[in-house]
Amino acid sequence: MKMIFLFLLGAGLISACNQSGTKDTSQSKDASLELNRTAFQKVIDGKKTDLYTLRNDNGIEVAITNYGGRIVGILAPDKNGHFSDIVLGHDSLGGYLSGTNNYFGALIGRYANRIAKGRFTLNGKQYSLPVNNGVNSLHGGTKGFDSRVWDAKQLDDQNLLLTYDSKDGEDGYPGNLEIQVLYTLTPDNSLHIDYTAVTDKETVINFTNHSYFNLDGAGAGKINNQVLMINANHYTPIDSTMIPTGEVAPVKGTPFDFTRPTPIGKRINEDNQQLKYAHGYDDNWVLNKPEPYKLTFAAQVYDPGNGREIKVYTTEPGIQFYTGNFLDGSTIGKGGKPYTYRSAFTLETQHYPDSPNHPNFPSTVLKPGKIFHSITIFQFGVRK
Repeated sequence: MKMIFLFLLGAGLISACNQSGTKDTSQSKDASLELNRTAFQKVIDGKKTDLYTLRNDNGIEVAITNYGGRIVGILAPDKNGHFSDIVLGHDSLGGYLSGTNNYFGALIGRYANRIAKGRFTLNGKQYSLPVNNGVNSLHGGTKGFDSRVWDAKQLDDQNLLLTYDSKDGEDGYPGNLEIQVLYTLTPDNSLHIDYTAVTDKETVINFTNHSYFNLDGAGAGKINNQVLMINANHYTPIDSTMIPTGEVAPVKGTPFDFTRPTPIGKRINEDNQQLKYAHGYDDNWVLNKPEPYKLTFAAQVYDPGNGREIKVYTTEPGIQFYTGNFLDGSTIGKGGKPYTYRSAFTLETQHYPDSPNHPNFPSTVLKPGKIFHSITIFQFGVRK
């Protein structure tokens, strides 16, 4: 099997979400990602790790390590032109190798989110996966894509290509799967994540990026006042083990209604069983789509204090919004800052959790001869 590399970030897809492609010369660069590249250079499983940095002319920087394909840092300006790193992570590879795996910035697979009891059936055969989240399998199992060393090629200052070959039976999943992920930083301050995969045996897949954002800066405190909008009229309720019940429920009249911009913390502590199960928000929203798998607006978050904003676009049918409910300050991140309770959020574009066990959910099956392709875009902006 030979990987068919696709570079489909053509003008049509990029222009679908551009607000402007002009350089903002009013911004004065007063910071940079203070990361020591050598601190990310190591040999793991016989493969070398490193740190790669993407830059554009507006001063945006994105640092990525090929260990887990992780986004280590994103430098973005506020309304006064001051730059801060807005994603959680560590100053060295050692931080990702020790302690609790919070999946900071990681590429997730083979199956992002949860699969009930670590089991699914495909073509009449039951497959068993590592159980690593209570009774369920989470984010690919005990050694998912987040813990693998990807082959990396920096094409230029704006493009990093990562590839990984996942062998048949790895973490219990069938098929030899070849994956490429292209990270692209564009002139309009957008980070494109372009996923492509092929397999030689029918399998299930679900990819995402697990970056934790705080628009006030990594380790800067709670995200309760940051204002969220999700382009979704429905979500998938969960049971006490965080597995979808199979229902697709309306958000109207619930704390899950973010169809209008709403502070993240406004309803997070309401007396709601779904919120109690997750200890806050940790749920999948069903994105409004004019047609399946079309690149469309998914979500936006805005900080009314500093003006930073992220807009998310994706071809995926769902998005997992998580509010750092299990961060407790014990994890020390970049600059020696502790990552505390609800001090970050994730917006993980995805297929729905446990889809292989729910025929009514969009299929996550990839067959031989077919090409999986998905795009997610994080566009960084400023409201004056």
